[in-house]
Amino acid sequence: MMYVYILTNPGKSVLYIGVTNNLVRRLREHEVNRGSPKTFAGRYYCNKLIYYETFDRPYDAIRREKEIKKLSRENKFKLIKSKNPKLQFYIL
Repeated sequence: MMYVYILTNPGKSVLYIGVTNNLVRRLREHEVNRGSPKTFAGRYYCNKLIYYETFDRPYDAIRREKEIKKLSRENKFKLIKSKNPKLQFYIL
């Protein structure tokens, strides 16, 4: 199973899009890196999960990640709100 996911910071002002085969492990890694200037997600405190999709094949997940990254900010939020209208943080 593969996941494409979107994280945000507590103020929901920054978005981070990623892909992984283990969402729980990857979220823990983002939590550990919180505040670290070495990573984009860490630098901007992006460790709050607000959206994810699942895929059976890695190729499909990577292709979808690239599609989402090309979206405008407005369309990224439309995508998120299509499954998470209140922009609530998921807890796994």
